[in-house]
Amino acid sequence: MQAFLKSRFDRLAEWISAALGRPLAFLAALAIVTLWAISGPLFGYSDTWQLVINTGTTISTFLMVFLLQNTGNRTIAELQDHLHRLERQNADILALLQGQSGDMRRAA
Repeated sequence: MQAFLKSRFDRLAEWISAALGRPLAFLAALAIVTLWAISGPLFGYSDTWQLVINTGTTISTFLMVFLLQNTGNRTIAELQDHLHRLERQNADILALLQGQSGDMRRAA
């Protein structure tokens, strides 16, 4: 069950990260803030009017923290995999070079 939830969360986080990383997402957020600001005089800059943007940004920020943490964790895991692969390749190259230098010494 836990693996199922993790898999679903990873796919959802990847999709949200890709969607929110586009210029269109920024323009949508800018449009929302602009509409909110323009509506200020209509609502008399009331406490409720301010509460709407405060609540929206707080919830968005709260959810983005988890999304960013997931993205960071995946990035670190991928980098770690690449480093391990480079380490193995480096060891293989060193073993090959040491084998060749031993052959050269025997030939001389």
